[in-house]
Amino acid sequence: MTIALESTRLIVGVRFYRVGKLYHFDASAYPEVRVGDRVIVETQRGSQLGEVVRFVEGAAPADGGYRGIERLASPRDLLMQQQWQAKELAAMIDCRERASQLRLHGVKIAKAEYNYDGSRLTFFYGCESDDKAETKSLLPDMQRKFPETRVELRQIGPRDVAKIIGGAGACGIEERCCSRFLTEFSPVSIKMAKEQGISLSPEEITGMCGRLRCCLVYEYEQYVEARKTLPRRGKRVGTPRGEGKVIDVNPLKETVFVVVGESRFEFGKDELQPLEELETLASKAGKPCDRRTGGGCDCGAHTKSN
Repeated sequence: MTIALESTRLIVGVRFYRVGKLYHFDASAYPEVRVGDRVIVETQRGSQLGEVVRFVEGAAPADGGYRGIERLASPRDLLMQQQWQAKELAAMIDCRERASQLRLHGVKIAKAEYNYDGSRLTFFYGCESDDKAETKSLLPDMQRKFPETRVELRQIGPRDVAKIIGGAGACGIEERCCSRFLTEFSPVSIKMAKEQGISLSPEEITGMCGRLRCCLVYEYEQYVEARKTLPRRGKRVGTPRGEGKVIDVNPLKETVFVVVGESRFEFGKDELQPLEELETLASKAGKPCDRRTGGGCDCGAHTKSN
């Protein structure tokens, strides 16, 4: 059921997992709904039971409008969900065993998930390579194993696999960021590590998923903004200790490391003078201006006399 968007619509954010993506639904038919309520909604993966986590104000209009909440979940719905969830581990083990028998060694079955009413069983799997795995032989076997429900195989990325499996992070944190609080994955590039001066060795920048660590995004913007106000490495600067050369910067502290003579010092950005820029301006000011006579030119050069 899809309901057209109107200004009076009650839009809510629904989550299906503890640390999952937020989806918007129209709850106008149930004005009594509250944060924390469980609701039944129709999704691309069939009927799902989710939790209302917040009300959404000023949500961007969805193409064709938002799907509406089907109904509030009943105690029976919650009980059914618990009963089917209790069967997921055994289903996952069965699927892993069959995948091994079929010699699908590049396929990692990460999770088995039933809909709240058991009408659909989805196996989430990842692959060792970026290529799409050949699982056509696995699906019919699983459908025969679970004839009372509709079986699906859904390939997910390595980050999603790591999120589902959980465990400690590559940095030693007790629970991985993706499993603890990341509801969506942001694009990460090697440039982010370079900008923050992080070692580019795989051990330093790679997560348990084998991809660049999500935490490279956390302070990236702060580093970019801070670097705009600091001189680059190799620049000549004036310091309270004399003229020197920038060898490193600490963007978050807004300090610069400078070699003066044979010594290394750390200075705040307000203690520095950009020598190269000052010398350029001084050289320019010493030359006459041919563009305009009679004053008024702002190029920095003195007016050429007649």
